[in-house]
Amino acid sequence: MSKKLPELSLAVQYACQDAALPSRPQVRRWVRASCDRPAAVTVRFVDAEEGRTLNRDYRHKDYATNVLSFAYEAAPTVVGDLVICLPVVLREAAEQDKAVPAHFAHLIVHGMLHLLGYDHEGGAREAQRMELREREILAGLGYPDPYH
Repeated sequence: MSKKLPELSLAVQYACQDAALPSRPQVRRWVRASCDRPAAVTVRFVDAEEGRTLNRDYRHKDYATNVLSFAYEAAPTVVGDLVICLPVVLREAAEQDKAVPAHFAHLIVHGMLHLLGYDHEGGAREAQRMELREREILAGLGYPDPYH
């Protein structure tokens, strides 16, 4: 008997275009692998201008970043938004010599863990806990250690 997966309501928005963008089924697979409870999540892929505007307006940092997580509720249902900045992801993948799909998967897993309440800015112990969980999820998806 297979384990029933928690309910997932997922919207994927493409506010930019590029052949490197992951498909909706890929995004669904990564989100589902990261979340062990019911969830309502929107994943939005943006250009550098929108990424910078959101990071500036919500984090007071005037540059585009790779992923932004907006958590609205963590339990019993995860409700939140992830914003992935395409040009930053592509640049980082090239600089770090990572496969683009693996980097997208990592950032979606990372963002989902933030929606679940994980935090890497609360000290070394929390960062290690989050990185360990990321490694476990990504290994289960067949991706290499993103921190290697």
